[in-house]
Amino acid sequence: MNKESLQIILAAMLLNSDYLLAESSLQIQQNSDSAKHYLISQATKDDTGPVELPEVKVTGSMGPDTPGNPSYTRTNASTATKSNLPLMKTPISVQVIPRAVMEDQQAIQVEDAIKNVSGVFPGFTFGGLSEEFMIRGFNTGYLSYRDGFRFPGARLSLANIERVEVVKGAAANLYGRIEPGGMINLITKRPQAESYYMLNQQFGSYGQYQTRADATGALNESGTLLYRLNLEYLNKDSFRDFNFHERIFVAPSVTWKITPSTQLDVDFMYSNEDFLEDYGIVALGNRPAKIPKSRFLGEPDLDKSTLQLYNTAATLTHAFNDDWQVRTRFNHLRRDTVDPQTSGNNLNELTGELQRRFYSGNGTNDVYMGTVDVTGRFHTAGIEHNILAGWDYYGQFGSVKAISLDAGSINIFKPQYRNINLTLQPYNRFIDQKIEWNGVYFQDQITLFDKLHIMGGGRYDWASQETGSVSGVDQSLADARAASNKINSARFSPRAGIVYQPWKWLSFYGNYVQSLGTANAAFDVNGNVLKPQIGEQFEGGFKTSFFDGRLNSNVAYYHLTKKNLAVSVPGQPYSIPIGQARSQGVEVDISGQVARGLDLILTYAYTDAEVLEGANKGNRLWNVPKHAGSLWAHYDVQYEPLRGLSIGAGIYAQGKRPGDPANTYFLPAQARVDAMVRYRPPVLKSRLSLQLNAYNLANETLYGGTLGNRFSVNVGVPRTFVGSIRYEM
Repeated sequence: MNKESLQIILAAMLLNSDYLLAESSLQIQQNSDSAKHYLISQATKDDTGPVELPEVKVTGSMGPDTPGNPSYTRTNASTATKSNLPLMKTPISVQVIPRAVMEDQQAIQVEDAIKNVSGVFPGFTFGGLSEEFMIRGFNTGYLSYRDGFRFPGARLSLANIERVEVVKGAAANLYGRIEPGGMINLITKRPQAESYYMLNQQFGSYGQYQTRADATGALNESGTLLYRLNLEYLNKDSFRDFNFHERIFVAPSVTWKITPSTQLDVDFMYSNEDFLEDYGIVALGNRPAKIPKSRFLGEPDLDKSTLQLYNTAATLTHAFNDDWQVRTRFNHLRRDTVDPQTSGNNLNELTGELQRRFYSGNGTNDVYMGTVDVTGRFHTAGIEHNILAGWDYYGQFGSVKAISLDAGSINIFKPQYRNINLTLQPYNRFIDQKIEWNGVYFQDQITLFDKLHIMGGGRYDWASQETGSVSGVDQSLADARAASNKINSARFSPRAGIVYQPWKWLSFYGNYVQSLGTANAAFDVNGNVLKPQIGEQFEGGFKTSFFDGRLNSNVAYYHLTKKNLAVSVPGQPYSIPIGQARSQGVEVDISGQVARGLDLILTYAYTDAEVLEGANKGNRLWNVPKHAGSLWAHYDVQYEPLRGLSIGAGIYAQGKRPGDPANTYFLPAQARVDAMVRYRPPVLKSRLSLQLNAYNLANETLYGGTLGNRFSVNVGVPRTFVGSIRYEM
């Protein structure tokens, strides 16, 4: 008998206990300690009192964001439409990675989570300064999203993340100037009324040590004031020479239910990371150089970086009635960086001498974001309308004082480090940047005959960018501001989609969208702002949902183009335009429960991405394999003597990938095998978990992304073990 059936039976017994138990010797009594606890006891007529049987706890169904929810599937998502719409009725490809998956795989960074999504691959990371991803062939431009807010140039912790939602393609244009490949949005854990506490201690290979804590509950008896607090301390070394990573992360949040229809949420996040800036290894011939995967080609005493993030967010939500709601949001992000880095720019492949450049920037960024969304539902002539209308503002104000100079050469076969403190040199490069936009958008999803859902709408952006860049020790930030160039962009981006759902378990969908991208956040060697990127997408596919939503799938075909593509120059703050590119392909995502205790995630992506014009016309886009797929399976052992034991294993494979736009070299095809085992001993009333994960069991040589040149190739993790002890109550 499942949990839901037991709840129904007990509820009926409580309502009709006098009748149902009239002929029995049993009685039901409510426990005075909790309205959710009941005692089934032996009814007696003497003075000795009832004979108590074991206590039965009756609880409600576990919600999707309830701590400890083991489900691998989510039937709804909010990122694609800014409303909590069922995925089966969403005419967009959206994948959701719940907390349960991240816990089973012991994910620490976003890269650890998105490997479970088709068509999404890691880009270049600078050793940890920021995470970039390739979605449908195009990079994300080092932009992360957290609760729909844009975080430029940041690596975000998963410590307080409830789920990760991936919206593919230009359909993410509701969020403003976004790369056409799509977006990755991290949804934070929210305060809960039920008390919950968790402490997790992780330890692993290469000195990895991570402590996480999570606490939530009510702050007052009425339950109108709720809190949540997430903490993380991470300290680990690396298989890479000299590499290290240390992070302190604190994220408190409070929910105030002012009235039954009005709610205020306030969130704060602080993250402080210290790490080694790392450009990886170089290409030699037509592939990555065959040198030790641990070899560092920068300057270990110089390239020590710091990234600090301070983020404050406030959300006020008011429901006018059951159908209409307004939500206003404000977010402020302060980003401070010190990121000295030594990168290569020329290699003598015969001698192995790598010419390098040193760049150290002290940068500050203040990012202000605000949105107002009105959502509503109404009927006209038997047609249901779900309306979204909104406005958003984004303002990024930043400056960088930098040292840029020659760093000498290093031999990739026999490295000798200079150990010269170049940071004592005077600043000789100054950059001042100001990005602002206002956008308004409208969307209507209508439903006909309960089977046909048609979405229409669009977005209009007014955007401006001012960038000033000057060089020389006699220059300053004031000179950079005086030399700034300003470019204004205004564009309407249409958005249309359709879903036909002949049966509850099957939906056919399609969409056409355009987007205004972010290329004018980049500038060329002369400081001229580049033209904005424009994305256009056609997509069609189908979705299925079986076993009451426990097993879902999404199959999509898409055709996506991007104009005014740009690529950054290694060791420099500027970029170069390379023209127009196209990506088309097929993606398959299947996730959920296929049998009692057995969950799986299956993905496959065929990505045909190439440059359509310019010097690299006909070449494939870099960092993107044509074929890639993954399979992860997790099983909770059902055999009673082994109850509490869980095992899991997965394989992540991809074909060869170009390393640069000119396709002068390729990263080889690769496959990674992971595994996990967890045991929850039946002790105490709390949940104690002992877990061990293994990554890259076969110890294959793996490669991550490149920066689009021959001098920056990320090296993937070798065989690694991570264990953890987790305590919940």
